[in-house]
Amino acid sequence: MNEQNNRINMNDKELVAHAALDYVKNNSVVGLGTGSTANIFIESLAKKISSESLNIQVVASSTASHEKANAVGLNYISMDNITEIDLYIDGADEITENLEVLKGRGYDLIREKILARASKNFIVISDQSKMVSKIGEKYPIPIEITPIAWKITKNIIEKLATGCEVRENLTKNAFAITSYGNYVLDCDFNYTNLKELEMEIAGIPGVFEHGLFLGISKLALIADNGQIKKITSEYT
Repeated sequence: MNEQNNRINMNDKELVAHAALDYVKNNSVVGLGTGSTANIFIESLAKKISSESLNIQVVASSTASHEKANAVGLNYISMDNITEIDLYIDGADEITENLEVLKGRGYDLIREKILARASKNFIVISDQSKMVSKIGEKYPIPIEITPIAWKITKNIIEKLATGCEVRENLTKNAFAITSYGNYVLDCDFNYTNLKELEMEIAGIPGVFEHGLFLGISKLALIADNGQIKKITSEYT
């Protein structure tokens, strides 16, 4: 049964990644997300560019997606050389029907947020398993903090949170370090207003970035058993 579910899930990821190609236009700059669904999109984008002889430049949200872009022969440009992008395609850890999005189980929160904000069109692609009734339902909210006086920052955040842990690296022998040399806190909150919580987190000294993407994307493509569902929002 698990093997069957995994196969269905992968088929849905392929379906939604291919659906996102419809939003790619010639002579544009496309931001590449990170993760399994984003990887499928990157591969599909390379095939589309080749078959249709498109002029597309790409910028990556992480080292992993940069390497993937190079591996499939995409025309990569550095984030330092752009001021905005036309389209950003990325997955999510959680999504609500109001198009509130949680990201950050990886380590590049700031690069993902920069590309999302810089994009004229940020589209979230995912499968039904990522849909939740409330952000934080399945995963804690990640908060990237600077190492400077990190215990103080953590203590302030803990006054808002119901639980807060410093993320460990994969070998569990040290703290996880982001590409900017920061730590990540994974925190649970008992909140009533997510927008207010976002503002409170962002205002804490020592907070570098967080995984709440609110009011940034206006469209999510969600695959569910071979069908694509579109979620749109005017979240304010």
